Amino acid sequence: MNWVSNEESNEAHEYRPCVGVMLLNARDEVFVGRRIDHPSRYWQMPQGGIEEGEEPLVAAWREMGEEIGSRNARLLAEHGAWLRYDLPSSLRATLWGGRYRGQRQRWFLFRFLGADEELSVATAQPEFSQWRWLALDSLTSKIVPFKREIYAKVVLFAHDILDQKTRAVDEAG
Repeated sequence: MNWVSNEESNEAHEYRPCVGVMLLNARDEVFVGRRIDHPSRYWQMPQGGIEEGEEPLVAAWREMGEEIGSRNARLLAEHGAWLRYDLPSSLRATLWGGRYRGQRQRWFLFRFLGADEELSVATAQPEFSQWRWLALDSLTSKIVPFKREIYAKVVLFAHDILDQKTRAVDEAG
């Protein structure tokens, strides 16, 4: 028996399954890159499609390596829900062959364990032209407008996880 509701089934066809990676450094700043194929003032976190049969966490680790050249990180948390956004109509016809109205994303929060010198956007198939660390609370204002709602949710999620870890350390201390 198929246990997927019609709504979920329709959504699966309308929204491209994707993962997002929020990578934090030791100062709780977020890794962001400028897309190589979209010269603008906007930044984004690493993200990408989930391959057929691939688990979301495996896809997150793969995307991290492919987009920033390093997997030197520790998983802190996985967001418990699929978050989705719609593409602007001007992009809908050109991206992914016009098959999707947007993306549904599973987000993962990681702590980067290495030195900045390990990070490189000059990968085998580069997606970013440059990268930087951004303050967590300034992230949403630096993102392309149609993704801001999702990014705001991911920032709240990150704050919640970081606050929980701080409370646990305080209680143990």
